[in-house]
Amino acid sequence: MTLKGARILLFVEEEYEDMELWYPKLRLTEAGAEVVVAGLGKETYHGKKGYPVKVDGSVKDYRPDDFDGVVIPGGHAPDKLRASREVLEFVRKTDEAGKLVAAICHAGWVLASAGIVKRRTVTCYHTIRDDVVNAGAEYVDQTVVVDRNLVTSRFPADLPNFCREMIRVLEEQGAQGKRRAAS
Repeated sequence: MTLKGARILLFVEEEYEDMELWYPKLRLTEAGAEVVVAGLGKETYHGKKGYPVKVDGSVKDYRPDDFDGVVIPGGHAPDKLRASREVLEFVRKTDEAGKLVAAICHAGWVLASAGIVKRRTVTCYHTIRDDVVNAGAEYVDQTVVVDRNLVTSRFPADLPNFCREMIRVLEEQGAQGKRRAAS
């Protein structure tokens, strides 16, 4: 299993769920992908448990065409991320291109605000179930749900399955080859 050459954008904002950012970042890096962390303007963000992450740049500085997918961690960060036009546009364009869009926990808010869950099957943290359903999604209570290029999970305990499916989807898409051929 190798993602050598693949590039993944990982969104961050204040009070991200620590494990939901770091576990995917480390697993994707371990699999060979380059993981770029992007925020909304600050240089460093802190998780709900206070763990810091330094960003590589601002969301507005990156283009979906330059990445094989996007990962959105949960916590309180998605409530701030979904207010960003750049974040929503990045998610929408990544989804339209059929590239990986992975969201865990409260990150379902970003998917709903980006308008990409209509007629899709997803899971998320139970308290935002109504939000994704009202955005047109079919909600299921499972550790991980894959609907084409969309990978969703509920909470930190689901991270092993979430990361396994993200990597599987990227491998099936031939992520590193697809992006390089388009360049």
